[in-house]
Amino acid sequence: MTTPAAHETDAVSGVPITLDDVTKIYPGQERPAVDHVSLELPAGRTTVFVGPSGCGKTTTMRMINRLIEPSSGTITIDGQDNRTLDADTLRRHIGYAIQASGLFPHMTVAQNVGTVPRLLKWRKSRISDRVDQMLELVGLDPADYRDRYPAQLSGGQQQRVGVARALAADPPVLLMDEPFGAVDPITRASLQDELIRLQEELHKTIVFVTHDFNEAVRLGDRIAVLGPGSSVLQFDTPEAILANPADETVAGFIGDDAALKTLTLRRVGDVDLGRATTARESEAPADFAARVRGADDEWAVVLDDSGRPLRWVRGDLVAGMPDLRSGGQPVTGTVTVDSTLQEALDGLLSTASATTVVVDRSGAYRGTIGIDDLVAELRRIHHHHNDPGSSEPTGPADTVERS
Repeated sequence: MTTPAAHETDAVSGVPITLDDVTKIYPGQERPAVDHVSLELPAGRTTVFVGPSGCGKTTTMRMINRLIEPSSGTITIDGQDNRTLDADTLRRHIGYAIQASGLFPHMTVAQNVGTVPRLLKWRKSRISDRVDQMLELVGLDPADYRDRYPAQLSGGQQQRVGVARALAADPPVLLMDEPFGAVDPITRASLQDELIRLQEELHKTIVFVTHDFNEAVRLGDRIAVLGPGSSVLQFDTPEAILANPADETVAGFIGDDAALKTLTLRRVGDVDLGRATTARESEAPADFAARVRGADDEWAVVLDDSGRPLRWVRGDLVAGMPDLRSGGQPVTGTVTVDSTLQEALDGLLSTASATTVVVDRSGAYRGTIGIDDLVAELRRIHHHHNDPGSSEPTGPADTVERS
């Protein structure tokens, strides 16, 4: 376990967690809530506990920071038995985020985020700087949000503050108990994207509890599918579980759309993009028309002077356009190179050409992706799953761990 002194000077990376034959029996109950569970959770990765309500996944997670004490077995964090530490000291060095944020309603955003650093007796100036840093990290402008109260925030904003508070003392471990379960689907997807972005930057050891298998696939480097008593039905990478569920129960969690779920594991930037003929809106239509004819493109893309996509135009109509500043169809449903292929599928369904435009993080045009590209990717996935010895590359998601 990283000592408090290390937090004063160094950025903290994740540490390994081991559950060894852990059992929890509540008084008056015959059956264990958690029954002889053993798991090794890799450092710096996101492990998701997924299973039906009442299976013991939250109990299992809460024994890591001793909000619930195990009846037997051992839990070690970075090789140290968590029972050898004072419980309050342990919790101050493990981030904890829950459903509906759990913010203190009588405290401002800044006071909420600074809770654990205050308990650790950080200097006031350092706490203030850390609050601003954490709010910026989760996409909230400190000038706008630090003096607000939780009641003045939307559900999604409250969850962002909750994550900022959990990370404020730079803990090596972050426990998340269905943190996005109380927000609408659009906000939930946005928060999931934000957590993925944060983890790519911070590399914490995250233990995430959910009953939603789609969320588990989207977020997890490892998924532990749990049954009654937190029995481990399968513990593997999302792709391995989708390809080879251990039994019918796991297959039931996955559902009938395993191939489509696999699309959430691949990013648009991982596949070869198409290249539509493009022109800046200031270009002469005749010049553009000649290039479109040479490429034999049915559709072309007009960009603004900064290279951002504006409109789709029919290739055979370009020559008759008076200029490129009007006409055609607005580019809608763009996806970024960081979007999942599932998001690309959603985007292209809104276009007339069954193709969607791909942009980089600044909004500049990078290429296109179409339904044929997604079908080809699904075929590659299917080929890889049915011929594991194949050397055909299918993208970074095939590696054991995500980067």
